[in-house]
Amino acid sequence: MSVELRIVEDPAADCAQLLGEIAARGGHIALAGGSTPKQAYAKAAALPGSWAPAHLWFGDERCVPADDERSNYGMVEQELLQALRDRGELPHIHRIEGELGAEQAADHYEAELRAAGPPRFDLVLLGVGPDGHTASLFPGKPALSERSRLAVPVQEAGLEPFVPRVTLSFPALASGKQIVFLIAGAAKAEIVERVFGQRQADEDELPSQTLITMSESVILLTDAAAAARL
Repeated sequence: MSVELRIVEDPAADCAQLLGEIAARGGHIALAGGSTPKQAYAKAAALPGSWAPAHLWFGDERCVPADDERSNYGMVEQELLQALRDRGELPHIHRIEGELGAEQAADHYEAELRAAGPPRFDLVLLGVGPDGHTASLFPGKPALSERSRLAVPVQEAGLEPFVPRVTLSFPALASGKQIVFLIAGAAKAEIVERVFGQRQADEDELPSQTLITMSESVILLTDAAAAARL
């Protein structure tokens, strides 16, 4: 596996800058949920530059209404999109309709992705969970074996919140021209070592590591605390 390691003082700020640059070029970006991406979106909203040309997709979504506090779209709306809307710079938004339920929402998202090309994402933003999952690709779950679909229903999540989800598949995520794992904090040091260290895990054990082996360009954007065991 080949990973570019970027250890910076404020990973969210560096990520915000990168998001803004790709958005201004009209890039296709797959966004992630999570606390560190949330910080990045808030910082990106405060930067100059237009997001209007960009296409924003989602790596995964919980099957809840868009205004539910568990919704990834709802978080992005609050931290980023509302500010862009107020500036008249709203990008093209491709939302996973989680409120439809996992099967129907996945089918709708699959159709939208296919209609777009499917897009080869200019940037795929991801995190890593404590169990090694990324997006909603959890260890030991059926979605890991999907190779033909782009969007996959996930009926049982591996971690809280335990609600059905929709996730981009391994092939869809791995198509990204640039995949950025945004990770920060000492609490992540152990899983960062497991995923990005030298030991190779079985495919079902660490989905994040499996994705890395399938991808052309991977960046670990992190801070010294999360990278302490590398």
